Amino acid sequence: MFNDKSILITGGTGSFGKQFIKTVLDRYKPRKLIVFSRDELKQFEMQQEFHSPTLRYFLGDVRDEDRLRQAMKGVDYVVHAAALKQVPAAEYNPMECIKTNVHGAQNVINAALYNEVEKVIALSTDKAANPINLYGATKLASDKLFIAANNIAGGHRTRFAVVRYGNVVGSRGSVIPFFKKLISEGAKELPVTDPRMTRFWITLQQGVDFVLKNFERMQGGELFVPKIPSTKVTDLVEALSPGTPIKIIGIRPGEKLHEVMCPADDSHLTLEFHDHYVIKPTINFVDPVDYTVNLIGERGTSVEQGFEYNSNTNPHFLTVGQLRELIGV
Repeated sequence: MFNDKSILITGGTGSFGKQFIKTVLDRYKPRKLIVFSRDELKQFEMQQEFHSPTLRYFLGDVRDEDRLRQAMKGVDYVVHAAALKQVPAAEYNPMECIKTNVHGAQNVINAALYNEVEKVIALSTDKAANPINLYGATKLASDKLFIAANNIAGGHRTRFAVVRYGNVVGSRGSVIPFFKKLISEGAKELPVTDPRMTRFWITLQQGVDFVLKNFERMQGGELFVPKIPSTKVTDLVEALSPGTPIKIIGIRPGEKLHEVMCPADDSHLTLEFHDHYVIKPTINFVDPVDYTVNLIGERGTSVEQGFEYNSNTNPHFLTVGQLRELIGV
């Protein structure tokens, strides 16, 4: 569905953006691929890595609606990946996080509607479910904006959906590169916030594949959640550096012990499909949608009342050996 189409990705020079661009170029023949981001150096570096004539680079910030409108002219599909993501940084700089993650989300919506973009998928995070930190709260607000945008679209053809998933293996700023750096520097112990901590894990490629598939599935208003494994932070240490002692440093500002992707309070809205969940909108749309069957014919069923998709109670945990294979050590 991406052949001869124009696709724009905000935050396109990030870890997800680069993998998304690589995957689309490998699998499809898009008419145009637009990288929208605010970092000129990262755009320059991407230009050295990718040489496709279909690529376009737009310097701009999602805080700037006029620039987004200009960048989205003639665009069919949008992936919104731009965000401020560091939990402690958001706690110390709350308004900056709100400007990018909330105001920026509304700007993307407005620009997409203005340009009659066909479909928009916004990337979310497990931290948006029952948020306890500002980053999670801004992403929850962003999710609500994108879902509600389907109701305010009026006569526009644009449809919006959200993809929510957990920690990305090896992404910039994540714990794995941090641990690897410490190990390479000869660290005799590795810092762990809490030995009980668990997280959902997904690879960059799995995240990209899930987003691409959901462009085919989406009708507008869905919040897609993949079924992915969990890992214990202590197992991660063992996988990276067997036998290395850990040093307990305490939970950081705004950090959770375990993550949730489908809250129990949303169980009455949650549908289970073979490899993912869909959380239906909490609001009623003008044109009702049957979310039990998606656009490629997959059928979902309602989960039990009180069901929660939690990294601690997830039936699928990665072993130390599987982690080593995943990380490539």
